[in-house]
Amino acid sequence: MKALIVLEDGTIFKGRSFTGPVETTGEIVFNTSMTGYQEILTDPSYCGQMVTMTYPLIGNYGVNEEDVESSRIQVSALIVKEYQERFSNWRSTASLLEYLTGSRIPGIEGIDTRALTRHIRVRGAMKAIISTEDMDARSLTEKANSSQGMVGLDLVKKVSCKKPIVWSNNTPVELKEGLEEFRWPDSGKRRVVAMDFGVKYNILRSLEQKRCDVLLVPATTSSETIDALNPDGLFLSNGPGDPAAVTYAVDTIRKQIGKRPIFGICLGHQLIGLALGGKTFKLKFGHRGANQPVKDITTGKVEITSQNHGFCVDMDSLTDPDIELSHINLNDNTVEGLSHKKLPLFSVQYHPEASPGPHDAGYLFERFSDMIDRYKK
Repeated sequence: MKALIVLEDGTIFKGRSFTGPVETTGEIVFNTSMTGYQEILTDPSYCGQMVTMTYPLIGNYGVNEEDVESSRIQVSALIVKEYQERFSNWRSTASLLEYLTGSRIPGIEGIDTRALTRHIRVRGAMKAIISTEDMDARSLTEKANSSQGMVGLDLVKKVSCKKPIVWSNNTPVELKEGLEEFRWPDSGKRRVVAMDFGVKYNILRSLEQKRCDVLLVPATTSSETIDALNPDGLFLSNGPGDPAAVTYAVDTIRKQIGKRPIFGICLGHQLIGLALGGKTFKLKFGHRGANQPVKDITTGKVEITSQNHGFCVDMDSLTDPDIELSHINLNDNTVEGLSHKKLPLFSVQYHPEASPGPHDAGYLFERFSDMIDRYKK
């Protein structure tokens, strides 16, 4: 079935829908990962975005029940050069086609993804529309321009859990009672409240592996509620959209700083930057892929990281001399990590748990655990 992708600047890309009729809008971005399309599809940080895979062949190992990073597909569309219907992997339970159609997510193939990626790199990530129904370029350009962009958009409320969740034995279990009745298990483990801005499952797995009891709470949870839960540490998750629009979370984080150890990842890192009095800005085309080079300034080591973000903390806007730049992106010198000289607080922009990606920076979760232990003493 013929399909058109029309960008807000009027650029047209012709392809085919392999999932049926569609007309949908979103921000169009690209991801440079060679594998891991199922983790990418289910990453809540992609909410509202149409993802273009730069690797040309997608679908050849199918999908399975183990590699999901949330409870559902989060992207608004998947765009590939070539969809591979035949799949082979001992863990696979279904084809990518079945996975997409089961969630009513469009899949588009036959696109010149190299040309599309180059265009995004030159012009930046932008609003776009995919359609198999309307073939009029002018009409589609108008629809793309009238759709909502990412700047000023709060998507956290769309992906955050509605009720608190206990992460136990690699499984999310929704609390039947309210937070007022919640009691931490007498396990001797570190008690961590995780604010859910669009958390990935592998982050929660990483916390559990570091002997943490994890309580996942909605993004709108107040500082007073967190105080009443009295956790040993506070974790701030990844998530989608413009961090500057998530003002309620910034207020909560600001009130929590200094009370207990805090560790933030991705959107959580950006929200920490805002809570510390800084500003964020939108990157031209963002960092999305499993091969982003990041330098740890404290050690001098370079890590090849997994990333997915379109906004960044402006380091020049942070005037407190106790706030330190800890990590930097070697492609564009943007901020990849922050720490505080006096307070138990640090954050990274990249995804240290990988999924997908070759590098598992588990030492950062170990650092959070050690920080909790020192603070308790």
